[in-house]
Amino acid sequence: MRARQITRVVAACAIATVVGAISIFPANAAVRRQGGGGGDIVIGAEQEGDCADWISSCAGSSWQIWIMGQHTMPRTFDFVPKSKTSIVYERNVLLASEPTVEEEGGKTVITYEINPDAVWSDGEPITSHDFFYTWDQIVNGEDIYDPTGYIDIESVDDSDPAVAVVTFSTPYSGWRSLFGGQYGIYPSHILEGQDRNAATVNGYDWSGGPYIADWQKGVSVTLTPNPNWYGDPVKNDSVTFQFLTDTAAEFQAFTSGQVDAIYPQPQPDVIEQIEAGIEGANSYFTPYTPNAEALWINNAAFPFDSVKVRQAFAYSIDRDVVVERLFGGLGITEALNTINPPITAEFADTEAFSKYTLNLKKVKQLMTSDGWEKNADGFWEKDGEQADIVIQSTEGNARRALTEEILQELLGNAGFNLTIENHSAGDLFGQNLPNGDFQVGLYAQVATQLEPGNCSIFCSYNIPTEDNEFSGQNWTRTDLPQIDPLLETVGSSSDSDEVAAANKKADKISAKFLISLPLDPLPNISLWSKDIKGINKKAPDSGVFALFWNLAEWTKS
Repeated sequence: MRARQITRVVAACAIATVVGAISIFPANAAVRRQGGGGGDIVIGAEQEGDCADWISSCAGSSWQIWIMGQHTMPRTFDFVPKSKTSIVYERNVLLASEPTVEEEGGKTVITYEINPDAVWSDGEPITSHDFFYTWDQIVNGEDIYDPTGYIDIESVDDSDPAVAVVTFSTPYSGWRSLFGGQYGIYPSHILEGQDRNAATVNGYDWSGGPYIADWQKGVSVTLTPNPNWYGDPVKNDSVTFQFLTDTAAEFQAFTSGQVDAIYPQPQPDVIEQIEAGIEGANSYFTPYTPNAEALWINNAAFPFDSVKVRQAFAYSIDRDVVVERLFGGLGITEALNTINPPITAEFADTEAFSKYTLNLKKVKQLMTSDGWEKNADGFWEKDGEQADIVIQSTEGNARRALTEEILQELLGNAGFNLTIENHSAGDLFGQNLPNGDFQVGLYAQVATQLEPGNCSIFCSYNIPTEDNEFSGQNWTRTDLPQIDPLLETVGSSSDSDEVAAANKKADKISAKFLISLPLDPLPNISLWSKDIKGINKKAPDSGVFALFWNLAEWTKS
């Protein structure tokens, strides 16, 4: 079983003080196609991605997919919130019926019948060859973000244009996320024979979804209704995502009415303003997210190449204090105790890491038994080397800066000398973490499907090395052969009970060896004007597709 990648990384947004009025719109606003009469909606976007070739390694930003990819790329399944703690797969209108799943000769065969009304924006039918082309590009293309699941496909039979027959050489439990998820399906009739990446990296004017996207780099993405959309009619006339990467500016734009909705990270000032109340706005926050924010530990770097030091590190921290300080205003006061995100909690041991609470006696016991003793400065030292730890995160993030300050005090009291060294998202995620140039990283992994699957980030054969050009996602250099087969089972089994049993066992082993230390679920916050209709107030957030999963149903009064 090969690596299974289900996560993308949430990068940070800067916070700055803003004085005076803000003007965020260019004079020449994007041209609008005729829509459903539901008005022109403007949304603040905290991040701008690097590219629009969704299968390429440059497309690691969840935000760019939320604002562009998921509205233009056809897909087999949607992520639909049913309640505050339930998100399910539902068949997309692309398909005429539910896919059939059969076992033939020991292999899994999935048959997709394509909706005969499904066409690209130029009127050409969406066909089984588009499935084939997408699969072929992912498994045979260069610089692909993650081929997991697709490399388990043996063939895609496109002999009938209306039916795609996909045969797996190896079972894959997350098959509903394929030909969809955050990739979608590419138009073979447009891209075949071309350099796909060159044709899409800076945006594209075709669509197989409800909207056509116009990306004005550095400014906005404007969505206008696709005139050949085959699903329910789009209700609004346009949706513009305005890039507001400064959280304070984003919030001011929302409260002043310049934008109609925002999906901000839970920064301290955001939480304070939500507590105070925002006039004319609806708000929703949830800890039931695809996020798992943790202290990701480099298991191969001194002093964390010792299990006892990693355990002592964990016993030095009162994680509940950290979480309450950050998110108490939202009613979230307890640490995450599994390395899995909340949306996969049914498959996880949600108490696996609960024993790691502040316990200085335990710290002393572990460190001294590992040959450490405190020096004159009160820090642990062994063989002339002090237990100096550098924590890295994304620069300009007030919440993470506050987290680091709290950790610095707690760890100092326990005998660890913690220093803070933050970087740009590009340097942190593009260089330091893959290359192993870190000891502890503070960031969130974000699931892109509803099934669990941590093999890509913890299986030993996914450790980045010079031999694989540092392409593996196991940045923590976790090397525990006993969890590899468990995580492989999680990725391949179609038996949910078997998946849960294997994943829970892997959770226990991960906690025993303290491969990393989970902190919080990084709650999602949704804010929208009361003038916006079409959002389910009880369960507006789909997790993987965020607040924007049913954007075509939004209207502005």
